[in-house]
Amino acid sequence: MDLGLKGKKVLITGGSKGIGASCGHAFAAEGANIILVSRTADALKKTADEIRSRHQVQVETHAADLAQGPAREDTIKRFSDIDILVNNAGAIPGGSIEDLTMERWIESWQLKVFGYVHMTKLALAAMKPRKSGIICNIIGMAGPAPRWDYVAGSTGNAGLNAFTKAIGSRSVDFGVRVFGINPAATLTDRIMTISRQRAKSTFGDENRWEETLGDLPFSRIKKPEEVAALAVMCCAPQVEYLSGAMIDMDGGGMFRK
Repeated sequence: MDLGLKGKKVLITGGSKGIGASCGHAFAAEGANIILVSRTADALKKTADEIRSRHQVQVETHAADLAQGPAREDTIKRFSDIDILVNNAGAIPGGSIEDLTMERWIESWQLKVFGYVHMTKLALAAMKPRKSGIICNIIGMAGPAPRWDYVAGSTGNAGLNAFTKAIGSRSVDFGVRVFGINPAATLTDRIMTISRQRAKSTFGDENRWEETLGDLPFSRIKKPEEVAALAVMCCAPQVEYLSGAMIDMDGGGMFRK
């Protein structure tokens, strides 16, 4: 099936590695032109070169700390003509309410929570006059399935789930779709860090991190390419009626406990 994304301009935050980099490859495979945004210029260049060589599409990079409001504003100002925004950047730490200071809560939400809200607000303002556009928020299963030992992420994700549904319910009135994906544990550097922290807290040994992942569907952890494939399919015009919704991508894991 032709997903109708050839020539579309897609901006992906957190685009240098993990799910973000996989989204870059997946959209490029459909002929879309890519803008990768993250904090580290060298990592962005490496990923951009890989996408260009494999898919022969235009790939731009923009190094920016999207935990900062002015950086978000500058990013959307530079790329105001994007067709699709994929909000993916985030690094909320693991830990219980007893482990995290209030300063750590506030600091960690600047990128994943307020960053998503602000980037959505800015992109929506640019898309509204054109009466077209898509915003895909990649959030996480800790929202619908909160955890004591990931309380800041659970709370932030739950808020972003509600935010995405609220915005997507009305954005369609001016031709813009807003939806989200909740991936469960995915094989990225991020999940390794969180799982090692959880194993150290639970077992006193970070090397037992695999045990913290529990009873995994299909007896394996999900690959970032799978999340990217879903994001691309959901951005296709064939599923235009998808907005104001969250898709839980956990292999049914929430109901296995």
